[in-house]
Amino acid sequence: MSSKKTIHKINLIFIVCLWFLSCKQSPNQEWINLIDDNSLKGWEIKNGLAKYVVENNEIIGTTLVNSPNTFLCTTTKYEDFILEFEVMVDTTINSGVQFRSNSYPEFNDGQVHGYQAEIDPSKRAWSGGIYEEGKRGWLYDLKNNEEGQKAFKNGEWNRYRIEALGDNLVIWVNDVNTANLKDNASSSGFIGLQVHSIGADSTNANKKIKWRDIRITTKNLSSFKKEPTAPFLDSIQKE
Repeated sequence: MSSKKTIHKINLIFIVCLWFLSCKQSPNQEWINLIDDNSLKGWEIKNGLAKYVVENNEIIGTTLVNSPNTFLCTTTKYEDFILEFEVMVDTTINSGVQFRSNSYPEFNDGQVHGYQAEIDPSKRAWSGGIYEEGKRGWLYDLKNNEEGQKAFKNGEWNRYRIEALGDNLVIWVNDVNTANLKDNASSSGFIGLQVHSIGADSTNANKKIKWRDIRITTKNLSSFKKEPTAPFLDSIQKE
């Protein structure tokens, strides 16, 4: 075999190996899109009467007068995962995304309860904090995280990243680490998109919350994990 053919063969083998390794390690192979076929397949509404639709691969929730908190929830429950999504919310409306959350008939007639990644466009600016819906309330606010308070941008699409790995719950908003919590109240549950109640306040009726690019991974989490920089809080009850 000539030297040119040998070099060509070696180069070809090298290229094939690189292609195989890049495919094997590609992060895109590990993520599952939760907005499938531009529909609400795999989701169900709990607790309230607010409406959700899908348009152009965006889930849109609309506030409704005199409805309790409404949640569009995945029919699948997740334990350890990394969840990413983008959200845009009317500046007058509080919202959130539930994770490791549940609904049982024996608990307040099925009230949704569990961790919530806060979406807070108010001047308080606690977007990316962790609230426990239906139980303890605030677990991780942003009083001591000034950088985190500046992360959320009103009137724009905001990128969230939630890492739930064991007892460690970490959230980023627009690449800023907003929450860094250790808690063990729930190890598994659904993802839920909240349309907050507005009571009889008709001025906040028909306001929109939009989500897009919702994706989750439950595999090879250590390879996707990011190092938190926000102040650490351990809220696990010690015996």
